[in-house]
Amino acid sequence: MQSVDQVIRARWVVPVRPCIVLHDHALAVQDGRIIAIGPAADILTRYTAASTTHLDQHVLMPGLVNAHTHAAMTLMRGLADDLPLMTWLNAHIWPVEGRFVSPEFVAIGTELAVAEMLRGGTTTFNDMYFFPKAAAEVAQRMGMRATIGHVVIDFPTAYAANADACLQLAADLLPRLRRMPLIHQSIAPHAPYTVGDAGLCGARDLAASEKLPLHMHVHETAHEIDEAIARDGMRPLARLARLGLLNQHFLAVHMTQLNEEDLAISRNSGLRIAHCPESNLKLASGMAPVATLRKQGTPLAIGTDGAASNNDLDMLGELRTAALLAKGVSGDPTAFPAWEALEAATLGGAEAIGWGGETGSLEPGKAADCIAIDLDHPATYPVYDPVSQVVYCAGRDQVSHVWVNGNPRVVEGRAVDWDTQELFARVRGWVERIREKDSDR
Repeated sequence: MQSVDQVIRARWVVPVRPCIVLHDHALAVQDGRIIAIGPAADILTRYTAASTTHLDQHVLMPGLVNAHTHAAMTLMRGLADDLPLMTWLNAHIWPVEGRFVSPEFVAIGTELAVAEMLRGGTTTFNDMYFFPKAAAEVAQRMGMRATIGHVVIDFPTAYAANADACLQLAADLLPRLRRMPLIHQSIAPHAPYTVGDAGLCGARDLAASEKLPLHMHVHETAHEIDEAIARDGMRPLARLARLGLLNQHFLAVHMTQLNEEDLAISRNSGLRIAHCPESNLKLASGMAPVATLRKQGTPLAIGTDGAASNNDLDMLGELRTAALLAKGVSGDPTAFPAWEALEAATLGGAEAIGWGGETGSLEPGKAADCIAIDLDHPATYPVYDPVSQVVYCAGRDQVSHVWVNGNPRVVEGRAVDWDTQELFARVRGWVERIREKDSDR
């Protein structure tokens, strides 16, 4: 028998690639990587493990991948609700960011976000926010995989004076973050309406030279499209195509306002889309045409957006909303089947943010980033199809175990290596400061 670090046995194993349900199977894990998947009896015969986990009523599956976050904005959760996007940004979010955003703000906000995401079964996230070094350090320390975006924006912020300064900060920081094994990086121009042509070209060139993806809000609202046509004489996606930003390494976030020209650009460029249905619903921004995008073969990922506009980082909830909305918007109950929605929330997200070779599916050779969901629960019983139960029924409170790189981050529903109450105490200090200043305005 071969010695391994651990064996994880579950009633149902859903590897995502291939799209099958394996009954009473197990994973053998060594040095953080999956070395074998097979029937439990076979794995237990072939391997002796230092640790064995038996999950008798659970689905074992890849960790969820949150393809679009502003992690530190957990500190602004519930600060301003029930508002249109530009009112929300201009009157509330940007003023608070101008007063408070700092490396310390980003660190504590990201820590709260990582705690929430890990507890809910998300093992990888794709972030876009200021002071990316602070976010990367938190993710690495807490044992969560992340792609950290270097924000590019034209107007002055607490982080940088303009787009050129953002790009210089990114270029300086890139080598330092590469030393962190759980961190990948992207270049993240904020949006077509906040970055001019020069900044977009600079972001394009830096991403190309460093072989990094681009991560950007695009076509989020009808107002954005109208302003772009008035200002540039073209729709934002056409402008990005003209500037040479669009390819298979470009992740377009939201994409709620798409005409036939936009759909053709999306199809021909090979770009990927991060669909954020709950944020789009809450801000009444519109809805990505998932059924049409799926039919034309545009790769889809799923994200929550930030906790200030969602207001949670619950990928199981987001996955369910995405699957249901696609059916309702298209009038087709087959528009986004449970299996395809699950793939978008795991492997689709991993491939969109540069982690597809490492995570997003349970395969020999990949990192052991996996989660267990306990279906022995009134909300998910009886179980005819475990994938349908995960997508349409299960809540994040049913996530019992989480591993990243084979390291346990949640065990029996309890956090490993972080103290939630101590974290809350530090968050409360920021909340009081923000509440006091916001009430002064």
